[in-house]
Amino acid sequence: MKKINIGLIGFGNVGSGVVKILRERKASLKSKIGSEINIKKIADKDIASKRNVSIDKGLLTKDVREVILDPHIDVVVELIGGIHPAKEFIIEALKNGKNIITANKALLAECGKELFAIADDRGKSIYFEASVGAGIPIIKSLREGLVANKFHSIFGIVNGTSNYILSEMSRNNCTFAEALRQAQAKGFAEKDPALDIAGVDSAHKLIILAYLCFGRFVSLDDIFVEGISRISLSDINYAKELGFEIKLLAIAQKEKDELEVRVHPTLIPKKHLLSSVESMFNAIYVSSDLAGELLFYGPGAGQLSAASAVVSDLVDLAQDIRAGLFRSNLNIIADSSIVKLRKIDETHSRYYIRFMAKDQPGVLAKISGILAKFGISIASVTQKERKKAKHVPIVMIIHDAREKDLRAALAMITRLNVIGENSVAIRMEEV
Repeated sequence: MKKINIGLIGFGNVGSGVVKILRERKASLKSKIGSEINIKKIADKDIASKRNVSIDKGLLTKDVREVILDPHIDVVVELIGGIHPAKEFIIEALKNGKNIITANKALLAECGKELFAIADDRGKSIYFEASVGAGIPIIKSLREGLVANKFHSIFGIVNGTSNYILSEMSRNNCTFAEALRQAQAKGFAEKDPALDIAGVDSAHKLIILAYLCFGRFVSLDDIFVEGISRISLSDINYAKELGFEIKLLAIAQKEKDELEVRVHPTLIPKKHLLSSVESMFNAIYVSSDLAGELLFYGPGAGQLSAASAVVSDLVDLAQDIRAGLFRSNLNIIADSSIVKLRKIDETHSRYYIRFMAKDQPGVLAKISGILAKFGISIASVTQKERKKAKHVPIVMIIHDAREKDLRAALAMITRLNVIGENSVAIRMEEV
């Protein structure tokens, strides 16, 4: 019976959760995999602060190289996040014969292809289940459970902070700023939540999902990214009246010979399961040719949820090590029918649009005239809240239109002297 020695780099929230699970489930894990998973060393810049798990202080070090260079450590678990120095730590660990487990979605999104190539060259594996959806087994499902499938599309609510904010606005009729403050007070949002609310975190995760589904690494620059900061309480309520909820979606879908990759707020029909995903929960909706349509749902964050995914990777790696197996991360077959990435300007969608316009005759005619000039037809229009205000909302649903045409029309409409603040346009998906 081989003992699998691991070294942790990062002993924060998730790291301490991993230690907790390995300690409390030691016997059951050993009986299931036939090997003992042994924590050999833990490196962190802060080894003095108290954690919610007891640990032999002799295992702690501030020197990462004690983990990377230890010849007895089989697996290095990187849980510090960010690009640097995590990238350098992982490369050095690979070159020193270590297998890697990471939850670092930003690093994999920006440097995954490079790291996978180094791992392949060294005959070592990189496992990353916790990088998307925390404890939701989406990575393993795409790599193994759905390995025979060709994928049509993937729609994901993959950022818990943004979903919590939009859910609070919808459920409790609070503003964006109020919902963000609540999220920060409860620890659901960082002090600086920019990566979450701007959609960048979702884009990082989308890069990983798109690679697993379509075999193509896209860069962050390839993805259209729009956050949720311009979504108002009025937009939330108007969408609900129309039978929709607003969610921040990460989308990768194949259209003929092109692949679309985009992140943006989206109106989803209330009848669809994704519309009911609330608070910190994540959901990933996959459409495939053999298995059909699948929904993966669960907590998108949390100490034990993410740690559960890390331990799952540890079990898989332990079994690989015992069997002398090596699993390449570069064996994802690219969809050869995809010729190029579709630019956002060429995508088509229905749209929800809110204008703030002067309440006077002829305004609607001016707006509809400009839309018609660009070949855009109106499905419905409602003038909301007629009252003694300088500007009142006009809410429109637009039939399927090309993004480029809609943007040009909105730019022209915004310049009208009867239009107040910038208009809001939100894409609609039937999913």
